[in-house]
Amino acid sequence: MTTADSARSGHGEFGSLLRTLRTRAGLSQEELAHRAGVSVRALADMERGRTRGPQRRTVGALVAALALDGTEGEAEALERAAAAGRPRPRAASAAPSGPLGAMGLRLPRDVRDFTAREADLARLRAFAEDAGPAYPAVVLVTGQPGLGKTAFAVRAAHGLADRYPDGQFAVDLRGTDAAPTEPREVLRRLLRALGIAEGAVPPDTESRAGLLRATVEDRRVLLVLDNAADEDQVRPLLPASGPALTLVTSRNALTGLEDVHRVALGVLRREESVALLSRVVGPERVAAEPQAARDLADLCGQLPLAVRIAAQRLAARPAERLAKLVAQLADEGRRLDVLQAGNLQVRAAFTLSYRRLEPLARLVLRRATLAAGTDFSPQTAALLSGTTLRQAELCTQDLADRGLLQPDPAAERYRFHDLLRLFAAERLAEDDPAELHLAREHTARWTLARAGAAALHFDAERSPVGDPHGATAPRGPGEARDWLEAERAQWLDALRQALADGHHQEVLDAAEAMHWFSDRTQHWEQWVEVFRCSVAAARALGSRRDEAVHLNYLAWAHNLCVHDYAGGLAAAREALAAAREAGDLLQTGWAHGYGAGALHHLGRAEETVAWLKESAACHRENATPQSRLAELSTLNALGGHLRSMGRAEEALAIHRQSEELCRAGIPGQSEEVLAVFRAGTLQHLGRDLGELGRCAEAEPLLRRALDGFEAAGMAAWSEPARLDLGVALRRLGRAEEARTTLDAARRGLAEQGHPRQAEAERELAASAGCGGSGS
Repeated sequence: MTTADSARSGHGEFGSLLRTLRTRAGLSQEELAHRAGVSVRALADMERGRTRGPQRRTVGALVAALALDGTEGEAEALERAAAAGRPRPRAASAAPSGPLGAMGLRLPRDVRDFTAREADLARLRAFAEDAGPAYPAVVLVTGQPGLGKTAFAVRAAHGLADRYPDGQFAVDLRGTDAAPTEPREVLRRLLRALGIAEGAVPPDTESRAGLLRATVEDRRVLLVLDNAADEDQVRPLLPASGPALTLVTSRNALTGLEDVHRVALGVLRREESVALLSRVVGPERVAAEPQAARDLADLCGQLPLAVRIAAQRLAARPAERLAKLVAQLADEGRRLDVLQAGNLQVRAAFTLSYRRLEPLARLVLRRATLAAGTDFSPQTAALLSGTTLRQAELCTQDLADRGLLQPDPAAERYRFHDLLRLFAAERLAEDDPAELHLAREHTARWTLARAGAAALHFDAERSPVGDPHGATAPRGPGEARDWLEAERAQWLDALRQALADGHHQEVLDAAEAMHWFSDRTQHWEQWVEVFRCSVAAARALGSRRDEAVHLNYLAWAHNLCVHDYAGGLAAAREALAAAREAGDLLQTGWAHGYGAGALHHLGRAEETVAWLKESAACHRENATPQSRLAELSTLNALGGHLRSMGRAEEALAIHRQSEELCRAGIPGQSEEVLAVFRAGTLQHLGRDLGELGRCAEAEPLLRRALDGFEAAGMAAWSEPARLDLGVALRRLGRAEEARTTLDAARRGLAEQGHPRQAEAERELAASAGCGGSGS
């Protein structure tokens, strides 16, 4: 009988004997597994003969769980059967070089303070337990530098060691080195560790790979291939059949590797980072400064390597307060310098990946740090790095595969981990400062031109012209809004940059183009900054008329976007002065109107009426079509203010004048624009009638107003109208319909941060106290 036959015989004897002893004890597999502290799957593998003789501690646990007294030698018999199934050294491994080779590939030690990753470890173990012998299990652990991929694989390997009694081997593939370890050399080391004599190891890679597959096909071995460079390095090292398990770690996604179970590690949660800190420095120090511990975790970006470095620095300084280290890390310019402890350095970990990049990928990575906001598109990366869009798309995808960028799960956008952004920004020192300035200036002007053209999709009077790259320009209002939303931080930064670079007319043109779009997105607070920039540009150009226009836009933004009514009044006063100096009657009227809006919210009721009457008078005096719209808007505002003063009859009379203007029409104005003003007038009429207790008359008007705003896609206007409709329905006693409408309005207003949100909450609460529906 061969050694293998003897092992199989012993293996089968152990499983049969274990099953007999369990059955005699009256235990199910689940019950015995629970008592012995092993998994049901592992116990089933032992009884079926799939496990080649468990280790002594496992047999001891089974003996204790079965309560074998040993007087009949059953415990000894079980151990002998297990020992017969354990692998024995081959003759070749008796040579001195054999054991030394195996010792060199032993698993690294498992650290006691390993923290978190429980769910990933559980999934990996379940995968290993479910894997059949026909297809050897391969697990690929990936993620950006510093996530603890090696520590994770080592923890998993130690936890699974009992299932692989024929050997556990680990080899560093040195994938981040300039010259990663060749598969041929790795195969030699693995074959020697598995007992193959030096003289029996073939000379070429293919033959060595074949011998490795043949050697492990009937063995339960565990291989840890750490720090893999690419697929070509890994493929020759993978078993082709049998019960082996291979754990591969890599900073690269290795997307070309077939039939592998992937574990993509992410950063820790804040509480997990604090737990790791606590395990290293001691729970007492963390409990003494809990907020500092949380701040430290945040400044480390929840990156395990960074948290461990910070923790080990503190452990080496037992008297140092956590808050001191937090203060040091808060300085972004010093953060990477501080995050080092001995030979552990966050910067060094990132450098290993950076130097493996092609020159173009390095350029894209460091220039992408100039993008504004939390994420960026390949188009922005292309502009900043001076490459084509296609090159930038390929580079960003490659950088994401290498763990240096984090891809958005739904859109083609990318973001940096905080520490990687700091590292990549440091590398900007490789670029010529003049080239960097030109790149930023070009990107800003291109982005501003795209933003202006996109915003014109919402101007019924103008066509969307001026896009810098027609082939990729947004098509229609939907795509335009998507782009403006996704690139909001980028085009706002471009506006600032263009202003700083003296491109004042471009700033003014972009802000003017966004006028109508801003009306549809009143909840965006950045409109204040947009129009501050355009006011500054108008002043730099010396145009008092443009200054008046954009000061009026700024007053609007203060009033409706950030609800800063003192700021709105100040801007309106400045607009009034500029408009009078420029002799612009239209802007004079608008300035009175916006000033009145601010005065109304400041509680200065009579002044509000006076300013609104001045506004209406200016617009009536002006014969232009734009003034007819302005007059309509002013009359609606005047009536609304009178209603808020309890003068609903006067308000209704004013809004009837507005209704007449709408019926008469305004020459030169599009139906789309008139429809919005008509809806606003209907809403005011409905509110007037509601205040007068004529809710049955108000309801159809409010429904038409709501339909008009929704047709125009103006959520900032439709949700207040929905609230007004809900109020009317509640007053009519139609409780169920009112609650549905009010609840929808409450949610819509909450999304916008609208000041009428609290009113919606009160009305909804009031509707809950009503009975059934009424007529």
